[in-house]
Amino acid sequence: MGIVRIGKMNQTNTMKDLLTAERPYEKCEHSGAGSLTDAELLAVLLRTGTKGENVLELSRRLLYEKGQGILGIHQLDMAQLRQMKGIGRVKAIQIACISELAKRLAKATASETLSFTCPASIAKYYMEEMRHEKQEHMKLLMLNSKSHLLGESDISKGTVNSSLITPRELFIEALQKNAVSIILLHNHPSGDPTPSRSDILITERIYQAGLLIGIDLLDHIIIGDNCYMSFSEAELLGTKG
Repeated sequence: MGIVRIGKMNQTNTMKDLLTAERPYEKCEHSGAGSLTDAELLAVLLRTGTKGENVLELSRRLLYEKGQGILGIHQLDMAQLRQMKGIGRVKAIQIACISELAKRLAKATASETLSFTCPASIAKYYMEEMRHEKQEHMKLLMLNSKSHLLGESDISKGTVNSSLITPRELFIEALQKNAVSIILLHNHPSGDPTPSRSDILITERIYQAGLLIGIDLLDHIIIGDNCYMSFSEAELLGTKG
């Protein structure tokens, strides 16, 4: 008759339970972090698995159960993470922090070449922050006479609708910052940055209001999935969409 060791079965699988050749720590030390797979990198950060599942198996399941891979981590909030088997409060917090750190690293890297006179530079800077959002977010960037950023503000969350965004509220904030020009920035959760009819109408209303107030709308940039569309580059500013 086989003996079932209850205590052993209840233990959480750790990195030490893996064969030496499968341990990401040893692989990283020997060959560098670049040699690790996405699952192995995640396993190093999570450190422990769950009952009946070592940390590497858990990491693979988190990444590939829904077929989204590493980008799927950005799509999950803590509540959604905790609904997944084997993910409790601590691991949900760890994964959420990993995701946020990745966004900040990408933004810090892009900041080295950031220029508010270059749409590609602006899009690159805000790309990781905005392209994973499930709802549309609109930002207002306020600039001084040298095109340096005075401040940014979230002015809309949800569907960007011309009836919900009023030039008055937007320009009050810009005037309070003593801005001489502004840039609008928002994302398309679909990943396609092609402007909608509503996007065009909003842009035109704000552009015309800016001419009257003396605060120029320099651009409206739409963030897609690793792509962007600039009204300025497309020469759509000041046109009657």
